[in-house]
Amino acid sequence: MKTTLKLLAAGALLSAATILPAAVQAEDFYKGKTVNFFIGSAAGGGYDTYSRLIATHIGRHLPGKPTVVAQNMPGAGSIRAANHLYNIAAKDGTAIGMVDQALYLNQILGAPELKADARNYNWIGRILSNSAVLFSWHTAEVKTADDAFKHELIISTTGAASKLNWTVMNNVLGTKFKIITGYSGSNESRLAMERREVDALSMPWSLLKNDGAEWLASKKINLLLQTGADKHPELPNVPRMIDLAKTDADRQLMELFSSPSTIGRSVVAPPGLPAERIAELRKGFMAAIRDPLLLADVKKAKLELDPMSGEELQKAITGAGDFPEALIARARAAAKS
Repeated sequence: MKTTLKLLAAGALLSAATILPAAVQAEDFYKGKTVNFFIGSAAGGGYDTYSRLIATHIGRHLPGKPTVVAQNMPGAGSIRAANHLYNIAAKDGTAIGMVDQALYLNQILGAPELKADARNYNWIGRILSNSAVLFSWHTAEVKTADDAFKHELIISTTGAASKLNWTVMNNVLGTKFKIITGYSGSNESRLAMERREVDALSMPWSLLKNDGAEWLASKKINLLLQTGADKHPELPNVPRMIDLAKTDADRQLMELFSSPSTIGRSVVAPPGLPAERIAELRKGFMAAIRDPLLLADVKKAKLELDPMSGEELQKAITGAGDFPEALIARARAAAKS
């Protein structure tokens, strides 16, 4: 009997020895470290807002509770940040970030400045799917989507996805958008529109309905169209880009350019991370999304959440499959400024 008890005790100690080191090792890795969160846009706007939201809370849900520092790295429609995360940033779990939702679309289109493969990143999780809304100032001649085929509309754009959308709509559908890329972020673009330097810009509806609440209430802006694959339930009468297509071929093309809305505002990590680190980051992300403190911040800021786990997001991106060569060739031609 004593021998049996000794063997059981020894077995329990052996089991603990095999389980404990993994947990301790994870905590030891992050404890006292800083996680750099790279934001592929300037301060202000949707990417910055949602990046800082998750950066504020995710550290508490990672083993060892590391400090998370958000830093903006704008440039080339967030391709600068995408290349940094892919090729330069530490591949140990101390570098994560948020890049433009058009990352995979840019890759499909063969953007020469992009030195990364979206399928090889480690996708940590999505905070929000995104259908941006293009809106015009009340003094602009373009007050509806149909007007954009008759009158010039000067649009400020700071993201890769929106620039692609307006370029393709000009080249394929015949809109008269004049695209301005000189402003560094949404805040500057909003001021430029109020100063009438530009006529229009786009923002996620979740931000526009709050940041632009006074504009909407006083009818200072007109909602023209939505860029996502799905209509926002609060905007049933605002057409999508897809709805403006006149032929099946054009519709297929516009569906391709609407696809970045699936990625939306997502957190990504470099390729080559250890499997256990990916699991820790994804677990920490989902825990942060459910954290009452984060949800309180969301409510206070009147934001929206539409989360997707890292596993699901990775599957969606890597499982997108190959697009027909004819479609890709037409998309590349249509995306040329």
